[in-house]
Amino acid sequence: MKAPQGAFGISDTDKAPTMNITVNEELKAYIDPLTPDEHKALERSILAEGCRDALVLWGDVLVDGHNRYGICQKHGLPYQTVQNTRFQSMEDVHLWMIDQHLGRRSVSDFQRGVLALRKREILEERRVAAASENTAPPSDSGAEPIGTEPLKSRSDIAKAARLSNSQVMQIEKIQKQAAPELVAAVKAGAISINAAAAVATLPAEEQKHAALGGKDELKQAAKRVREVKRKTPEGESSGENYSADETLQNLQQRVETLTLENHRLRQQVAELQAQLNTAQ
Repeated sequence: MKAPQGAFGISDTDKAPTMNITVNEELKAYIDPLTPDEHKALERSILAEGCRDALVLWGDVLVDGHNRYGICQKHGLPYQTVQNTRFQSMEDVHLWMIDQHLGRRSVSDFQRGVLALRKREILEERRVAAASENTAPPSDSGAEPIGTEPLKSRSDIAKAARLSNSQVMQIEKIQKQAAPELVAAVKAGAISINAAAAVATLPAEEQKHAALGGKDELKQAAKRVREVKRKTPEGESSGENYSADETLQNLQQRVETLTLENHRLRQQVAELQAQLNTAQ
């Protein structure tokens, strides 16, 4: 896709509710969508005060303002657009979108961590590509002014996301090990980042079961993991005598034991119920 010509920066366009705007579904889904309540609140605001913030375009492609655009289209309301002429590639668009959302107060801690990690990946891919082509990085050549600040360490990522180093580490663990249902629970605020990182060490089916069970079940799952961790020998916690695989095996064995115990108790209840029915 060719970027619009012009000097770097953002230029205004006239009110144009009938202009041709292309909605790129990949861009629309790049940032987590608003919750139903957040979308309703935005719709009420636009109906009461109009669309105050301009939609950001790259050529005819909508980059920022998908929710506002949809609401204005639904109700036939006018809106303004601006062209961001700094974009030279889809990478630039992604980095700009990430930076915009990292600065918004409505974005959760988990979402900011995910976005900062995503930004690191883009910048690293760009650096590797420049090195393989034996060219200067964009930040040195000035060819691509978006996303020039490096995120070389976990501390850099934490600073960009306004999180602690430990929170970034926990989010990385969730991204690598968490079942989709557990990730959805974190995004919905049903479980904290710290607790979700603990639950993510369980087998995928156990994670799914806990997530589908709701907040209480998730809390209990995190509590069980922490109790097992506290009871493990000191050498295991320091990595001197036990590996991560062995720790996971211990947790899996505990889950199997609890499952069998639960099955046995259910059988006993069924037998007692049968006896009561017979006696009656």
